[in-house]
Amino acid sequence: MVANEEDVDALDGRRESADQRSDRNWNELLQETRIVQTGTQILSGFLLTIVFQPRFDTLTSFQHALYLVLVLLSTLTTALAMSSVVLHRRLFRRHQKGEVVRIGHRLLMSALCGLGLTMTGTVLLVFDVAEGARGGAVAAVGVVVVLVVLTLVPTAQALRGRRDPQG
Repeated sequence: MVANEEDVDALDGRRESADQRSDRNWNELLQETRIVQTGTQILSGFLLTIVFQPRFDTLTSFQHALYLVLVLLSTLTTALAMSSVVLHRRLFRRHQKGEVVRIGHRLLMSALCGLGLTMTGTVLLVFDVAEGARGGAVAAVGVVVVLVVLTLVPTAQALRGRRDPQG
């Protein structure tokens, strides 16, 4: 196939070259990364302020340990969300956009998992402090259920639609 020749993507019917597809996929990945980064940074900022609150000294050892785990997890999640941009900078102008998109996708999926864990843990911590261990557990389980449903239902529908073009 000639580099400038367009082909039709079997999954979505777009007429674009491999380079055009990589560029489009990279731009979509960047938009998603911006959303994840913003959410993660806001959550990290919130977590970082807790240690300076007067009630911090009253946390139980479980709450204190959970807090420290959440700070580390939110930091790791922020780093994962930024990693695809770092990867792009490192491979800029080396004609490896397809590889950047492939690895960037994995990094962003890891960041999304980290964000889900951080959100769940933060809800657990806040409800545990405000309502006790039972309230924290119920709220955290509720968040997990919502996150799983919001992740799996659209994915299942998309996969089903891909198999049944008439549906």
